[in-house]
Amino acid sequence: MEYRRLGNSGLIVSALSLGTMQFGEAMNVGRLGQEETTAMIKFALDRGINFIDTADVYSRGESETLIGEALRQLGVRQEIVVATKARLPMSDTNFNHSGATRVNIMREVDASLRRLQTDYIDLYQMHGWDSNTPLEETLRTLDDLVRAGKVRYIGFSNYLAWQGMAALALQTQLNLNKYVTAQMYYSLVERTLEHEFVSFCEYTGIGILVWSALAGGFLSGKYERGALPPEETRFREAGPFVPFDADLDRSYAILNTIKAVAARHGVSAARVALAWTVRQPAVSSVIIAARKLEHLDDNIAAIDLRLTDEDLTELNTASHPGTPYPKWMVLQLDVAEDPRPRVLYPERYELGGMWNDLRQGPGRWKVDK
Repeated sequence: MEYRRLGNSGLIVSALSLGTMQFGEAMNVGRLGQEETTAMIKFALDRGINFIDTADVYSRGESETLIGEALRQLGVRQEIVVATKARLPMSDTNFNHSGATRVNIMREVDASLRRLQTDYIDLYQMHGWDSNTPLEETLRTLDDLVRAGKVRYIGFSNYLAWQGMAALALQTQLNLNKYVTAQMYYSLVERTLEHEFVSFCEYTGIGILVWSALAGGFLSGKYERGALPPEETRFREAGPFVPFDADLDRSYAILNTIKAVAARHGVSAARVALAWTVRQPAVSSVIIAARKLEHLDDNIAAIDLRLTDEDLTELNTASHPGTPYPKWMVLQLDVAEDPRPRVLYPERYELGGMWNDLRQGPGRWKVDK
């Protein structure tokens, strides 16, 4: 296993972390009970994973309850990093049991502590932006939790880049504890996070915690176009978990490239997809999850897979998301038209890297005849 700093904190976490949506009945993505939960957590810990991610909303608290009991049985609470989240509805009828409000956060953190059978949470995350609650209310509440010792670090999930920067700016202005992580969806069939968000994280030191690096299981390679998904798979039982790409032709072309790379290495498609993701800039940890230990074992093995330059070129070319404005203009001005980067960072231009000048130049205008 490899270990990295958790964003811009001093906490050390495994580069692969254990996701836990499969624990519990209500979410229909795993339905694992206590015995299976305890066995899976022990399996992950024995292979070097020291980071577990969950949320209050996962099976409406059942995932946290199962994890808490597993940690008690194994006696390993002090050895691992536990992350959970709040913000999504925990009631179908009471609208105050939702959102990033002071009242909801204070209620949910205490409920999570009880279910997890612990007196502190290592990383407490807002599960999404709340447009109905003043941002200052959310951030002051999170700061209070850190100062009270209930929470060690704070992070967010599913924010836009400007929302993350607005939060950091307000935390700086008010001298509050700052977000250290961003839990975001990122995969070879959904790389639009690179348009702005990755640069935001590199600039601020925010660490990305990747969820659904296999695009809800699509990149495992188990699904054939036009065929019914296999029995006992997430796609068969619950449907696609994430909208990974509107263009299915492109998505399957990317998957075929992944399979070709996997064949060269004699490994699974899932292992290649995870190996690519875990090496991307600003990534602190990639969250992996499985219902079967053999699948988890294969995912963990991705940390040891070293993709070649040829592999990376093929994967990046097949999956490149394009470069929208204003990013292409920023790169054009700062890299292609500025001679300083080539002198200061020549290694970045190896293998055709960095940004190429898009200007046509004299004599390059094509005229149809």
